[in-house]
Amino acid sequence: MAGEKHAILAELESLVSECRHSLDQASSLEGLEEARIAFLGRKGRLAAAMAEMVGLSKEDRPEVGRKANDVKAALTELLESHQSLLNRNKADAKVRGFDPSVPPRSPWGGSMHPVSLVSQEICDVFKKLGFDIVSGPEVENDWHNFEALNIPPDHPARDMQDTLYVTDNILLRTHTSPLQVRTMLEQQPPVAVIAPGKVYRRDSDLTHTPMFDQIEGLLVDTKTTMSDLRGILRHMCREVFNTDIKLRFRPSFFPFTEPSAEVDISCVMCGGKGTVGGKPCRVCKQTGWIEILGCGMVDPNVYGYVGYDPDKYVGWAFGLGVERVAMLKYGIGDLRMFFENDVRFLRQFS
Repeated sequence: MAGEKHAILAELESLVSECRHSLDQASSLEGLEEARIAFLGRKGRLAAAMAEMVGLSKEDRPEVGRKANDVKAALTELLESHQSLLNRNKADAKVRGFDPSVPPRSPWGGSMHPVSLVSQEICDVFKKLGFDIVSGPEVENDWHNFEALNIPPDHPARDMQDTLYVTDNILLRTHTSPLQVRTMLEQQPPVAVIAPGKVYRRDSDLTHTPMFDQIEGLLVDTKTTMSDLRGILRHMCREVFNTDIKLRFRPSFFPFTEPSAEVDISCVMCGGKGTVGGKPCRVCKQTGWIEILGCGMVDPNVYGYVGYDPDKYVGWAFGLGVERVAMLKYGIGDLRMFFENDVRFLRQFS
């Protein structure tokens, strides 16, 4: 029995030096794993030595068991130390392979949102025509948002707005027309302004969102006509869409303009033909026309709220949704893409 005990102890003692020699030959994590399996695996050298303890006497087993535990701890420490060494060498190799003279990869530069691009483009068109850009509060009072625009409390047009009220008198503006009122209160004619900004309505579906961007224009002077308005809008559309686009005016109703009209443009997808590649155009529904904005001559009643003489001054106004123009300009079929912040989508406009 004594001889068997000494043989097992000698075997255990040799494992540490043999493992150290094996690790000296292991220059990769794969070689390290092979050494771990050979010495500490379920069928490894340590497991085989411990299996021989079955034939030992009860007196000899504790001594051999302690020795086996010490050897296991020593082997584990060797393996972990060698793994740390290999990891350090790998990191050092990366550093040594770094060439500081190589130009870095350029990060992706940000870009303006397509809605902002279109809004800026429209504003630039009107700035070149002598219009000023005005801004104002998005939280408005009822008087500026409705009443001063010829929309009294009992007017049915209020139902068209789906207003988001804060209090009975305070609301989120439903259009940028209050900026026209504020401008006329502060400035005497001639007035030529463009009013871009966010507006809010209680509406949400595939083609509407609770918040969207609008641009409204206003011109007031002693002499201007619907013909001037038509020419200005045709110029704007041609500049924005970069094509000789056609316009169509249809009679409509807005409480703050009289007469009023809705403006259609020839479909930018099918060129006004109603078909694309022999198939019906889904954008214009084969009509060849797409509604783009509303406009009209300023109702004389509005002048009474701002202190203008309706017998002396005349003017016109228009309003358009920027998202709709952006969808048509860039061929975007889903309004929700503007709000998803998908970098792959936004990169197209850099």
